[in-house]
Amino acid sequence: MTSGVVRVGTSGWRYDGWRGDFYPAGLPQRRELEYVGEQFSTLELNGSFYSLQRPASFHHWRESVPEGFVFAVKGSRYVTHMLRLRHVETALANFFASGVLALGPSLGPVLWQLPERQEFHPELLAAFLALLPRSTGAALELARRHDDRLRDRSWLEIDEDRPIRHALEPRAESFHDAGELLREHGVAMVVADTAGRFPRFDELTAEFVYVRLHGAEELYHSGYTDAELDGWAELVRRWSRGAGDEPPRDVYVYFDNDARGHAPHDARALAIRTDA
Repeated sequence: MTSGVVRVGTSGWRYDGWRGDFYPAGLPQRRELEYVGEQFSTLELNGSFYSLQRPASFHHWRESVPEGFVFAVKGSRYVTHMLRLRHVETALANFFASGVLALGPSLGPVLWQLPERQEFHPELLAAFLALLPRSTGAALELARRHDDRLRDRSWLEIDEDRPIRHALEPRAESFHDAGELLREHGVAMVVADTAGRFPRFDELTAEFVYVRLHGAEELYHSGYTDAELDGWAELVRRWSRGAGDEPPRDVYVYFDNDARGHAPHDARALAIRTDA
């Protein structure tokens, strides 16, 4: 049986502490993403969480990495943290019109991270999941409904219609009851390691697995030991190969323990262990 594709990378790439450490001394900042593309097969774009980016930025990022590289894109916090998933159609249209589709074949999963205070409300979550476009063609149709804020800075083109995957990272215990709903919509429940700060969800709810490693001992700060990396590698292999009645799945893993510069080194170590 064919195994799923495993991709391992980091959440973001512009960190001062990486310069002269992960990044070679003297590497110009403008070439840092190019260097990431040489080391890994994926990267999580997190600037899109804080504000709407511009089409030129997405196009530049796509041009900076090799063919086959994939960007996960973090969904707007305006949708998740401010509107709290309510009345979000225009906000979603603006997000997808901002240049996300300019990534073309480099567009990977879209991550929706919820605030800790967001509890599981089945009707609310179902309505939100139903709005998410499952293809670039559907995303384009949604993007065309953007408001005036994107009037002079929208990207409304696709080269072909491709599937779009979505992942949800909740941070409230009540989402242990959300598995069936997520499975119905084919949305992955994120497997997040948060040093015990937030609940961990291990239920597989989609045809792929999305993992975020924020630190095992101290959130965003601690690195992963060899034993911990071995444990994650075993899980990744099991998910990608399938086990028992579970089919093989593509696996995306992103290290977000970047406060002390551990993320790229841990990502490289896990990629070696998993042949990613």
